[in-house]
Amino acid sequence: MNVNMWLKAIQVIPRIDKAEWDRLDIISKWLISTRAAVLLMTFISAALAGIFAWRDGGFHLGRWALLVVGLIFAHATNNLINDLTDYKRGVDKDNYFRTQYGPQPLQQGLLTIRTLLMYIAVTGLIAVVAGIPLVVQGGSTALWLMLAGVIFVLFYTFPLKYIGLGEVAVLLIWGPLMVGGGYFVVTGGWDWNVVWASLPYALGPTTVLFGKHIDKIQADSAKKIRTMPVILGEKAARFTVLGMIAVQYITVIALVLSGYFTPVMLLVLAGLTVIPKVWAMYKDPKPAIRPEAYDESIWPLWFSAMSFMHNKRFGMFLMLGLILEVVLRLWIL
Repeated sequence: MNVNMWLKAIQVIPRIDKAEWDRLDIISKWLISTRAAVLLMTFISAALAGIFAWRDGGFHLGRWALLVVGLIFAHATNNLINDLTDYKRGVDKDNYFRTQYGPQPLQQGLLTIRTLLMYIAVTGLIAVVAGIPLVVQGGSTALWLMLAGVIFVLFYTFPLKYIGLGEVAVLLIWGPLMVGGGYFVVTGGWDWNVVWASLPYALGPTTVLFGKHIDKIQADSAKKIRTMPVILGEKAARFTVLGMIAVQYITVIALVLSGYFTPVMLLVLAGLTVIPKVWAMYKDPKPAIRPEAYDESIWPLWFSAMSFMHNKRFGMFLMLGLILEVVLRLWIL
């Protein structure tokens, strides 16, 4: 048991060699293999679904707990399948971008295909088992939502990522599917207002993926992986991210003006404090070599690291605003 590594693996993607890997416990290996640090984005979507349900008086702790487990383990399964698919297609050969900022267990010989398949089977089974009671409770709508999740888990890496639809998939998953669908399985009712209100946060993970694909745009282009940044071009992709970040704040303001959110939700504007850093990074192309002052443990992540930092900040303020709004509504009532 290595609790320190557990804590590290849920904050960053550790770089590790075979000797270090062999000394790790199974939980540490699973956390590193699933890139657990990015699972925070999924937890935030599940938390938002729960907070919206609480706000509307339909929160159910048991169903929400199953939602959290199901979504996190589904995302973890997708990350494992992503690595297997890229390995099989030869994407990670020749020091490809993915292996530069964190371990690719198959490519680097940390895991065998058989072991990775076992990880996928167990992780995916946990996600399915958590989802079954929600489907039983939610009926055919919940079943269709679960099937949509399964399709995205299985086919995000190929073919969606290869034809410029990976970014669209992420927008749909982290918003309408996770938050809107999560709200449904917790409360038993569908609410299009929740779906629309999920979009400000859903744009966050989308900017993170955009940033990662811009970071590796040359490598993807060379391997004929036509992500959205490859299709748009590097400069257009950078300014698309800035546009999406602007829309995150504009949408929240619009929801306040419409009366769906109270002015308390303007708390998210505190996230604007990092915008000067975001602009300073995104206005120019990524440097060819790591700047001396830049954290060596993060490089070669550049745009994606900045998007992740902003998304984490925005998501936390969004959750805090929603919690305060719920408390305020209960206090007034």
